[in-house]
Amino acid sequence: MRWTILLAIVVATLATARTAVAADPVLNIGHRGASGYAPEHTIPSYDLALLLGADYIEQDLQLTSDGVLVCMHDTTLDRTARGAPENCTGPVSDKTLAQIKTCDVGTWFNDANPGLARPEYVGLQIPTLEEVFMRYRRRANYYIETKTPDPADHMEEKLLALMTKYRMIRPAARRWQVLIQSFSAASLQTVHALDPSLPLIQLVVGLPASPALEVNLDAIKAYAVGVGPNFILLNANQMTAAHARCLDVHPYTVNDPTTMGTLIGMGVNGMFTNVPDQLDQVLGLLAYRGKRAGRRAARAHAACVPTA
Repeated sequence: MRWTILLAIVVATLATARTAVAADPVLNIGHRGASGYAPEHTIPSYDLALLLGADYIEQDLQLTSDGVLVCMHDTTLDRTARGAPENCTGPVSDKTLAQIKTCDVGTWFNDANPGLARPEYVGLQIPTLEEVFMRYRRRANYYIETKTPDPADHMEEKLLALMTKYRMIRPAARRWQVLIQSFSAASLQTVHALDPSLPLIQLVVGLPASPALEVNLDAIKAYAVGVGPNFILLNANQMTAAHARCLDVHPYTVNDPTTMGTLIGMGVNGMFTNVPDQLDQVLGLLAYRGKRAGRRAARAHAACVPTA
């Protein structure tokens, strides 16, 4: 009962605020899938995120020693992988794909979350990015992060090659079917140099105070369409400065419904969450859902950017 009343208050508050701010979509981004309910960066986690209302599913990228892009957050296997130590511990970059495919990345979740444990999570494998593209094709929106990129690894070129193979380049550029993010400005600038049409998001831990804020955002807008700050450090002045430069704001990682409502009232354009069903409930009728949300976000951004 208490949750129902709280949800009603949040929805009413944010609906009024969003009407005042704009009718732009608020993207529901499944952080590592529905990682609050299923093992992160696994096919069941991505499936569940889409089922629960996520507009985007996130893929963190690591590169194997034989040059394959895999979906995993950590640079090392130790936290989430179980199996033979020679295959399932240490840096991802030191292992071949064949080695990594022997690892179980579901058991750890069952052990850590007994209330959410499911027998089918045991034995789950780390997916390659290509396997994810093959499963969902253009039926889903993707939010892809280049993690710890090394120019010598050519992670960005490999990513764009896969996007080209699965015909994702044009949908990414036109309707934001793929958003590419990174904490590394150099990585995003590499992608921008390879294809300036692709929508990029600069991840930041936090943004500085003025006047450094405006200087930083001016530099980011040269190659990116948005910024991804830690929601804890986000304030109204930063929001205003970003939007004045037609930069979307997608904070991470928000799992509390009250905070979701507050951020939507501030005018964020989307947010990462481990619990996409809760954000979907908070958004209510404001949710655009799936591919339609990405399309509307792309249009809203295009309408903001001055034409030559």
